[in-house]
Amino acid sequence: MNKSETEQPVKTGGTLAKGMLIGGLIGAAAALLFAPKPGREVRSDLAGKLGTATDKTKEYAGIVTDKTKSVASAVGTKTSDLASTVAAKASDLAGTVSTKASDLISTVNDSKKQIAATLAETGKDVADTVSTTSAIVADQVKGASEEVSSEAKDASEEVADTAKDASDAIRSS
Repeated sequence: MNKSETEQPVKTGGTLAKGMLIGGLIGAAAALLFAPKPGREVRSDLAGKLGTATDKTKEYAGIVTDKTKSVASAVGTKTSDLASTVAAKASDLAGTVSTKASDLISTVNDSKKQIAATLAETGKDVADTVSTTSAIVADQVKGASEEVSSEAKDASEEVADTAKDASDAIRSS
């Protein structure tokens, strides 16, 4: 074996068959050449064998051509099918992503609406609480004011009575 054969070994069994065919042809030619026949017969035999070999070669070439076309057609079909499958999967994936994105946007929008409604309701509740508390405080301030006014009036009357009593005591003395 030479260096290129050891680095890149042949990976098909067809090489053995080719070698056997070529060896067989060489052996047949040698046998015909060394056979004890006259030259004309040998040439006639060689021509016949060469015709047979040519016919077989053409036959094998036709078979190889047909097989190659068949394999090429199958590869083309498989490639086309694979491309269609990939395109369909990509389209399905794009549709799924689009659907999920739309669902997410809808969910976010619904959440925004719910938060806005909750804030509006909470604001209304706070306003009602402030209003109610203001009314209670106002009532309490009014009651306290009336109580202070009443106590001030009572204290004023007491002071007036005490001043009158003191004035009467000073006049009588």
